[in-house]
Amino acid sequence: MAQQATPVREARLGRMVGARPGSVNAVVLLLPGGEETSVRRPAGRATGTARALARAMARHSRTEGLATYVVRYRRRGWNGAEADLARDASWAADESVRLHGDVPVCLAGTGMGARAALRAGGHEAVNTVLALAPWLPPDGPAEPPEPVKQLAGRRVLIVHGTEDRNTDPELSFRLAERAKKANRDVCRFEVHTDGHRLHRYRSEVLALSTDFALGSLRGRPFSRPVEDALAAPPPIGLRMPLASGFGRTLIR
Repeated sequence: MAQQATPVREARLGRMVGARPGSVNAVVLLLPGGEETSVRRPAGRATGTARALARAMARHSRTEGLATYVVRYRRRGWNGAEADLARDASWAADESVRLHGDVPVCLAGTGMGARAALRAGGHEAVNTVLALAPWLPPDGPAEPPEPVKQLAGRRVLIVHGTEDRNTDPELSFRLAERAKKANRDVCRFEVHTDGHRLHRYRSEVLALSTDFALGSLRGRPFSRPVEDALAAPPPIGLRMPLASGFGRTLIR
């Protein structure tokens, strides 16, 4: 008996949260974490932080036409030169254009998904990149530095816990430092005493991410800390501390 061919997995968008169909003015594509090497199907639990961020953004933009989607990858691994998660992020940006036309897009990722957001940030529809605890390859002669030229003309926010044991916060600082030389609209916040999942200051991280995305996509005024971080020269604007309670007094 002939063997049945294994179906080819395709990336897809999850259910749209936020704007009603036909009223979309901006899109946020949430990119969950992944693994360095794996061709297995992504695990459902990996989308938890992405779903929480989608809900937070939708809650604070009910009347502004912001649509959020969690991207479902073809496989869970980056997989070296294949850069599978970045390819899926670029596909998702293409899909946003197909569904909603010429509206600004934010790529927002966590962990390996944050690396995908940074790598795919050069897509012509993307004007905003949000990277939470990005997984980045270690510096060294074996692998060239992570590219940053594609981020020119985008607003970029990186957030990293200082006690992250899974992804090195110094690597994200060095990437932000290189990106800032070509693009002044780059800032980075440090979450002191927090780890990779940023659970200890979860509400502050969600508030900061929402403030940045809505300011970039919908033209809202940024909060004062974000304004200061974007305006400050390195290293100040790339080592901004995220204050406890951030977001509680923001008036929207």
